[in-house]
Amino acid sequence: MQLIDKMNKKHPNCGPILYISSIQYFIVQLLVGLKFSPNYNLAKNTISDLGNTKCGIYDLRSVCSPEHTLMNISFIILGITLLAGTTLIYRQLEHTKYTHIGFILFTLSGVGVILVGLFPENTITFLHGFGATLSFLCGNIGFIMLGLHLNISEKFKHISVAFGLIALGAFGLFLINENITLGEGTMERIAAYPQTIWMISVGIYFYIKNRSKLIK
Repeated sequence: MQLIDKMNKKHPNCGPILYISSIQYFIVQLLVGLKFSPNYNLAKNTISDLGNTKCGIYDLRSVCSPEHTLMNISFIILGITLLAGTTLIYRQLEHTKYTHIGFILFTLSGVGVILVGLFPENTITFLHGFGATLSFLCGNIGFIMLGLHLNISEKFKHISVAFGLIALGAFGLFLINENITLGEGTMERIAAYPQTIWMISVGIYFYIKNRSKLIK
């Protein structure tokens, strides 16, 4: 922890930059999706289809992702940056028991994303599903708690809670295969994307806040 504290003191924006770097996750999905065969369908195909290592029919979907390795590396990098960024930002802040729990849950989400990348959907299904569940459940509950109790603006708090509740609701529907005509891929994205968008937003927020302190 002393090493982390020294890094924070010397480079206070390291944690926020790691959070902001999670934008790579969206960029890689776009690039890998362009190579997908047949055409990648955001409504029908899940995010995990992009990391599927074989071509064929998977869960009644036609799947072939030639750049699956790139997608799975992106999952792992996202998990690592989530873990590292969370650890660094956590050490910068004062905490209540709620923010402490929130950061623990968010860290577990990072572990889940790494498992998703290490075990694509067509390999060890249980570990892939367990990783996805950790990410969706712990990540969304975690950022709701952090959104409520971190020292951020009231508007940011309200947006965080709203997005988190929508994501949790979508995850619940995704679990019971209820897509309300939106498609499996759409429902998964509503469950998955808010926490990554929140990460990027928090990273920007604390980056600006830290820069203001340095200027002063």
